[in-house]
Amino acid sequence: MKLPYFKTEQWMTDHEQKAVYNLTDTCVEPLKLSEILAMDEEGILKDMPLDYGTITGDTRLKREILKLYETGKEDSLTMTAGCSQANELVMETLLEKGDHVIAFMPGYEQFIRLPQSFGCEVSVLPLYEENRWQPDMKDVLKAWKPNTKMVLINDPNNPTGIRFEASFMEALICRCRESEAWILCDEVYRDFESPSISDRYEKGIATDSFSKMFSLAGLRLGWIKADPELIERINCRRDYSLISTGPLSDAMGLTALCHKDEILARSRHIIQTNIEAVKQWLVTEKRAHVQFPEEGTVCFLKYDIPVDSRTVSEELLGEYGVFFVPGWCFDCENHLRFGLTRDPERMAEGLKLFSRYMNEKTAA
Repeated sequence: MKLPYFKTEQWMTDHEQKAVYNLTDTCVEPLKLSEILAMDEEGILKDMPLDYGTITGDTRLKREILKLYETGKEDSLTMTAGCSQANELVMETLLEKGDHVIAFMPGYEQFIRLPQSFGCEVSVLPLYEENRWQPDMKDVLKAWKPNTKMVLINDPNNPTGIRFEASFMEALICRCRESEAWILCDEVYRDFESPSISDRYEKGIATDSFSKMFSLAGLRLGWIKADPELIERINCRRDYSLISTGPLSDAMGLTALCHKDEILARSRHIIQTNIEAVKQWLVTEKRAHVQFPEEGTVCFLKYDIPVDSRTVSEELLGEYGVFFVPGWCFDCENHLRFGLTRDPERMAEGLKLFSRYMNEKTAA
């Protein structure tokens, strides 16, 4: 099984530590360990034995996660080491050589390269910027094949931040139901106020984690929510690679969920403050355009200077310390992945430097 470099993740690995102004991170400003410990009124973290814990995830943790959904019992959940591993386990369990799957671009590269490495045929369909980055159901119907086994989406989308319209999702579920096809939806940017695919479709699989809206990427704690029979199959496979997520991560996740209202309020405040800062910047910066997300932490900034996105990102980082993931990572030029997650004052400073950079390129 051969895989090319995961362009987005490799870019982050190679460049993120050089950032002074990180304008591309998709995880809301991280909480500190001391803040989580202060939330632990029961003291469950203090004297915890560091054994394997409950193998598929702590029971209380699962119960709290289920409060983020409309349906499901504890056997419809299993815990993973982040959302990426959750996606991987689902695909490894269900997909085989010769299967056909549908994915979208710009989107999460894992949903294209990993199925290809299994020997699957992958149809990559476009999201249309002129239609607020929405897909077209006509493209799905045209791409559909007798062996279509799964449709892979991340909703809200990475990097555009859009949510697929309800009419598209209804049509997609209808088509998948006719063929008994699965829908795997990476919902890691979901704000938990909108419906999950696992609540809307019997073969809908939701993956998520504590990384984005909960500001706890360092826990490396995610989950899969799906039909209990599928979860049982996934648990058989995860024994070969994971064993457990461990009681420490589970307990910290539980502590965060017991304080989810205040954590999510903090995240929403940071995101909205940054959106307002960007709107103010756009009043005078006419070479940039942003379609703001309805929820979640990320959007896709378009710029109007004749320089490719990889060069823009490298030069901005090298000259000014301003860090973006280039649209090149998503096969979409003249765009930059823009995270609405960090300190608003730092973001405003970084945007001013981005304007200075564009001024230099325009003058040249």
